[in-house]
Amino acid sequence: MAKAMLIDVSKCIGCRACQVACKQWNELPAEKTHNWGTYENPPSLSPDTWTRIKFKEFGSNGTLRWLFRKDQCMHCTDASCVKVCPTGALQRHPTLGFVTYDRSKCSGCGYCVEFCPFHVPQMDLTANRAMGTEKMGGKCTFCADRVSNGLEPACAKACPTGAIKFGERDDLVREGKERVQALRSTHPDASLYGDHELGGLHMMYVLDECPEVYDLPADPQI
Repeated sequence: MAKAMLIDVSKCIGCRACQVACKQWNELPAEKTHNWGTYENPPSLSPDTWTRIKFKEFGSNGTLRWLFRKDQCMHCTDASCVKVCPTGALQRHPTLGFVTYDRSKCSGCGYCVEFCPFHVPQMDLTANRAMGTEKMGGKCTFCADRVSNGLEPACAKACPTGAIKFGERDDLVREGKERVQALRSTHPDASLYGDHELGGLHMMYVLDECPEVYDLPADPQI
C-alpha cells in the first residue's frame, strides 16, 4: 500500500518541468533570483520552492559530464522531522507512508530544520512577523491531495523522459534494482539510494555515481 517515487538520474535532462509543475499545482509564488554562476536556480530549497533540480559538473577519466538530481523532501520512514516536531505539524501518512505537513500546527520552533539529515525544511523568517512568530513555509507534500484521489504527483506527471516514476514502493524497489544492474556495465558505482536508508525512503534514486557525487549522505543518520 505504501507509495513512493523513483528518480532515475540517468534519464534526467534538467528541463525542470517538475519544478514548474510543483509551483503550479501548489500555487507557490515565484522567487526573485539571479544568475549566480550555475545552471541550478534558485540556489536552494525554500518555503516557496519545494523541489528543484541540482546541477553539477563532474569530471572522471578525462571526461566532463553534467549531472542532474531532483532535490526535495525524501519522505523518510524513520523521519527525524516527525520525531522532533512538538506540535504534530509533521506526521507520516498512516497507510501511504510519506510525510505530511500541516502549517496551521507549526510553532516555528525550527527543530525539523536542525535535525533533517538532508537539510530540506527551511524557515520562513517573514511569516507572521507582526505577531512575533516564524513558521516553516512548506516542503514537498508528495501531492497528498492528488495521490489520495488516485492521481500521480504533479512532478511525476510532468516529467517528459520518465525519470520520475510513481507507484507502489515495493514495485519501484524491484524496478530500481533492475535498472542499477543494467547501468553497472558502464557505471560501476551505480546504486539504488533509499531502499534501506532511514527505514526506507519514499523518494528513492537510481544513481549512476556514488551518493556523495550527487550531494547525498552515504549513510544518513538522525
